[in-house]
Amino acid sequence: MSPARGAVWAALVALYVLLFPYHPGLRSPNELCRLWQTRALVEYGTLDINGALRDYGYVGDLSVKDGKYYPSKAPLLSFAAVPLYATLRALGGGHRYAVPEVPLVFFSRLFLTVLPTLFMLWLVRRYLRAHLAPPVADALTVTYGLGSLAFSYSLLFMSHQTTAVLLFAGFYALWRCARGEWRERGYLVAGACAGATVAAEYTGALGVLGLVLYAALTLLFQQAPARERWRRLGRAAGLATLGALPFVVALALYHDAAFGHPLTTGYKHLNDAAYQPWHLGGFLGIRTPDPRAFALSFFSPLRGLFTLSPFLLLALPGLARLKYRRGDTTPEERAAAWMTVALVAGYTYFTSSFSYDSWGWTTGPRHLTGLVPFLLLPAGLWLESPRASGRPWATGAAAMLCAASIATTGVATFVNYIPDDVSNAVGGLALPLVGAGFFPPGVLSFLGLPQPAAGALLLAVLLAVAAWVYREVARAPGRRWPAPMALGAGLATLGLIATAHALTTEHDEADRNAVRFLQSVWLTPPGRDVPFWPRPGA
Repeated sequence: MSPARGAVWAALVALYVLLFPYHPGLRSPNELCRLWQTRALVEYGTLDINGALRDYGYVGDLSVKDGKYYPSKAPLLSFAAVPLYATLRALGGGHRYAVPEVPLVFFSRLFLTVLPTLFMLWLVRRYLRAHLAPPVADALTVTYGLGSLAFSYSLLFMSHQTTAVLLFAGFYALWRCARGEWRERGYLVAGACAGATVAAEYTGALGVLGLVLYAALTLLFQQAPARERWRRLGRAAGLATLGALPFVVALALYHDAAFGHPLTTGYKHLNDAAYQPWHLGGFLGIRTPDPRAFALSFFSPLRGLFTLSPFLLLALPGLARLKYRRGDTTPEERAAAWMTVALVAGYTYFTSSFSYDSWGWTTGPRHLTGLVPFLLLPAGLWLESPRASGRPWATGAAAMLCAASIATTGVATFVNYIPDDVSNAVGGLALPLVGAGFFPPGVLSFLGLPQPAAGALLLAVLLAVAAWVYREVARAPGRRWPAPMALGAGLATLGLIATAHALTTEHDEADRNAVRFLQSVWLTPPGRDVPFWPRPGA
């Protein structure tokens, strides 16, 4: 690995580990309801969080059954944090209030969402390098890591990136099995990842169906007698079911203990009546498609998938290349093409049929997080085409889409709590906050480097990585720097993206109110020192 490439990977890891966008004043419901159940399991030995609500304060996103409160979310992350919380409690003195909220959230994110994603990026790089040229594979992996929902939801203790990690890990196991590089026991790993996915996020079942399709097609497309193919499929299904069984059984037992039936989730007993209509009708609130939900999920200036990560637009023409590549294709490649098409169709239907207004204060359309890693190979196949055929203008434009994704999603992730009434997540909220010196909290701040210097340093690192990605993708094979035509096309693309953000930013009272509110709850405003682990009573 070259020194420059090693520095980029070190910068990526540093951004994941050092950034900590969290503000206790927001009482982040999706995160705290899970961690309150973790507290309850350790402190009181109960599934319900009544005692935690009494002792640590009220949080949202709750379900209530027979007077007992539970998180409305799937329970995997709550249980996964138990050994971590128990360790922190012992280190803090072993009493009930030994673990303050900030270190609890920080270490829960670090060990349960950040580090798993960094491991996943290693898997993504290995997978992409098997299909793409190393420069494209590496640049695309970095773009996924910093320019997509993976970055945003790794820095939140929510299940969306956990779902993406588990789905891709399951897919990776199936891929290695399909290539004959792993023994059949790899299907146990894939099954365990699938079961854990549903235990982490109920809607992850949509991605699991895609994995099932992929596994079946890789076996059925093989050159072997029909009886042998079906025999292999039966063995694979049995092993995968065996791997998933512990998680499925545990989830059913949890539902039965908390909500009275193995198939009843917390969404049937939501505590807030205002949220009930979002989950009524259809399947868990999934109904017939709504054009508004489709358009806003993908193109909204506030949290549209392609608005924040425009490089994913390359996956649309790339899907055709994946599905209709010239020459001989392996059973695994044909299965991957059909799986990707099915996942795009399924997730598009889902986001178009679920209430857009339920996304909450989030960066991007959060329930599409599990889809994003499966769009990387199609995007990479399209990226390689102009590089190989000598079209510098197309290469420069595509490279800038990658770099702009890192800058756009990165600066939005610096905030990571995006109010619903902001006009544009970047121009209406993130840039005004950064311009006023309100950078995200992080390890550098806790170590004593004052804001805004600590945050400005991390922003400079982010932009430097974006510049490296642009150079790596835009330069032709064998050249050190992009051609002038590629540079011109890249600058023109950047101008179009910047103009689109400027035109969709209202700078109205709603934008100003959102900026003022977040400034009022900011954990590390300019000139203020905040301890990471305050003394008891502080």
